[in-house]
Amino acid sequence: MRRVLLSSYLGSVVEFYDFLVYGTAASLVFGHLFFANLSPILGTVAAFGTMAVGYVARPLGGIIFGHFGDRLGRKKMLVLTMILMGSASTLIGLLPTQAQIGVLAPLLLIALRLVQGLAIGGEWGGATLMALEHSRSQKRGLSVGIVNAGAPTGAVLAASIMGLFAMLPEAQFMAWGWRIPFLLSAVLVVVALWVRLGVHESPAFAKVQEQVKDQRKSPLAEVLREPKTLVQTVLAGATPTAIQSMLATFALTIAVQGGADRSTALFIAAIASVVNMFTLPCFAAMSDKVGRRPMLLAGLFIGAVLFYPVFSMIGSGETGKMFAGYVVGYGLIVGILMGIISPFISEQFSTGSRYTGASIGYQLGATLGGGFAPMIAAQLLVFGGGTSLKYVVVFFVALSIISAIAVYTTRETSKSELS
Repeated sequence: MRRVLLSSYLGSVVEFYDFLVYGTAASLVFGHLFFANLSPILGTVAAFGTMAVGYVARPLGGIIFGHFGDRLGRKKMLVLTMILMGSASTLIGLLPTQAQIGVLAPLLLIALRLVQGLAIGGEWGGATLMALEHSRSQKRGLSVGIVNAGAPTGAVLAASIMGLFAMLPEAQFMAWGWRIPFLLSAVLVVVALWVRLGVHESPAFAKVQEQVKDQRKSPLAEVLREPKTLVQTVLAGATPTAIQSMLATFALTIAVQGGADRSTALFIAAIASVVNMFTLPCFAAMSDKVGRRPMLLAGLFIGAVLFYPVFSMIGSGETGKMFAGYVVGYGLIVGILMGIISPFISEQFSTGSRYTGASIGYQLGATLGGGFAPMIAAQLLVFGGGTSLKYVVVFFVALSIISAIAVYTTRETSKSELS
């Protein structure tokens, strides 16, 4: 069990490191290097648009890898997704800019971002289910919470390494410094693959493997037989992924606009993510006792209330306030929502189609929330004059209400058997 958790945790570290290094670069670099013909604010919006492409691809990755994961096994798909993710990130680090190859540069950036999205669309479901299906029923939330802690660990690595190179002089950072974090992905992939190759297949999957092979309908057809469950999981996952994505990208943009030094903002975000590494499994373990639904509803309410104070502090330009905003955002809001949403979504589906159903539900929610939220927030910030957050707050509160309704109408699953 320890090796299973370590394997899934390290896989999540690598996947989210790669994914969030891209988000950080989109905030600081890509607008200037790949959309140089646009104004700075529009270049940032365009860079966030390429980030959204990765989120759009995630549901497709969930369908593809979920299908084969439900047919052939979780482990095989996890190895494949990690190789794809690491390869795409390494190639981004070698990509010529618009000044060097013209319009081909942003097109190649979008293509590689698409590969990243496909890979993480399959990785999340496999890593989550390996932990969930190996675990005892009374500790499923804790097990998945440990795996989810890989996300803030990846964020810490992404922000720390990018922040380290952001301390270079502006010309050197823009010329080559931003590339090194992408190239370091290859090292992380080798370490994680070494651990992952030694893990056995999920016992829950092994029990139903022959039955699944004999079924006439595909796992996707089984999931679509109950569209209500799929819609509920999509809407429930939109707000948790939105706040996580906005803290990783949009918050960095407003911090720099507020007068904060780029590297300082990155290091503060990294420290706050360390807090998140511990709060994620803690809140997930709490949901094993209290229940998934009450905890998620409480988290959505807290997020809606604290969204404006958190982002106002981050954009204040004052180091102390910025630190407090990031810690509350990551440690409390993201800790509750992202710690619980993974077991909540996974437990809504049966073993024979769980990889497909959970992956599609989570990734569609991530596309709606995490993929488009930073881009929408950046546009709403422009609409509010470039400094006012009022329209961004209205957007997030409305999204929170939609997710709360979806969670409220589902069944409680923390005590139920996976079968």
